[in-house]
Amino acid sequence: MTDAANSIEFASFLCSRLCHDLLSPVGALNNGLELMADEHDPEMRQRCMDLLADSARTSANKLKFFRLAFGSAGGFGDAVPTHEVRVAIEGMFSATGRVKLGWMVADDMLGKLPAKVLLNLALIAGDALVRGGQLDIGAETRPGVTEIVVRAEGPKLVLDPDLRAALSGTLPPANLGSRTAAAWMVREIVADAGGEIALSAPGDPMLLFGASIPQP
Repeated sequence: MTDAANSIEFASFLCSRLCHDLLSPVGALNNGLELMADEHDPEMRQRCMDLLADSARTSANKLKFFRLAFGSAGGFGDAVPTHEVRVAIEGMFSATGRVKLGWMVADDMLGKLPAKVLLNLALIAGDALVRGGQLDIGAETRPGVTEIVVRAEGPKLVLDPDLRAALSGTLPPANLGSRTAAAWMVREIVADAGGEIALSAPGDPMLLFGASIPQP
């Protein structure tokens, strides 16, 4: 398969992932509109309005996150305000309230590549908190390098073995798909920059990701 074909296939995996994640809130918007059309009771109409508002907020939060995590983050130049990164992460997990975010990023700005890596590692770690818990995120830029640490701790941690393999660089090509595309992308862009990704061992009581990214 050519590099172009591989690129197209990867893009299709990533698009499938985005569509899957947006299907639920957008579907809820559609259901809310259908209910509004047939409902005349004021109390029920208010409930429909609340459903529409929640679904619209969730959709907007996901799109904002995906724009920074998977897109080019247009409008921010070569660096992204860390406030925007934090707001994007909070928006992804605020709907359920199950994940508490600890933010340990002192810098006001992050390079686009470190920001993309941080966002994706935070999403993978947060999704591993099946029953909720604590998600701690730290980053520091020093001369020549940006260090990122993401830690997840909760009553039930589940990291899919294929996601772990994608992050560690051992994923078989046949296992690359929409579920593993983001993790594979993170590994590739960090490796291309001459950096490294570290993971805690399977079975550890907490999930720990580390990334070291050289600065140009």
